[in-house]
Amino acid sequence: MAEVSTQHVLLGLLAGGARHGYELKRAHDARLPQARPLAFGQVYATLARLQRDGLVVPAGQERDGGPDRTAYALTDEGRAALEHWLSTVEPPLPYVASTLFAKVVVALLAADVDRARAYLTAQRRAHTARLRELTAVKTAPSATLDDVVAADFAIAHLDADLRWLHTTLDRVADWHREVHS
Repeated sequence: MAEVSTQHVLLGLLAGGARHGYELKRAHDARLPQARPLAFGQVYATLARLQRDGLVVPAGQERDGGPDRTAYALTDEGRAALEHWLSTVEPPLPYVASTLFAKVVVALLAADVDRARAYLTAQRRAHTARLRELTAVKTAPSATLDDVVAADFAIAHLDADLRWLHTTLDRVADWHREVHS
């Protein structure tokens, strides 16, 4: 799976107006609820790179009883970079880059059929449990549209993995024979 572009997400969050790092972190974590939360250090390091590259500029400072907070705003170059990123189609990945897939292959190479089946069965249980968690998230009375859309995305990917796990469980014995012949 391709890595999310933190710089482009921050540019997108700044498209609505100037914000400081703390606001950007909060907005990121709220708008991408199933994504890995951003660390403050990552936000500020990314803002520094964006400023260095001319994509954002400082747009004032405020102090709410604490340290000064610098707000940042998009430059014309920043808007152009964001527009370019948004208009570029993400190509389907040309390779299978999944730890799940790699573990199954290695289990077949290094272990016997029963161990490979045990791994697949345990993984299926973990995926099913996560599927239940995400369903609870999206159906909770407090669920926002951000929560629902993020959960739907994760559920679709988990569902695909579960179908693959089920199919692969049916093929383990034949695959193991082929690997070890």
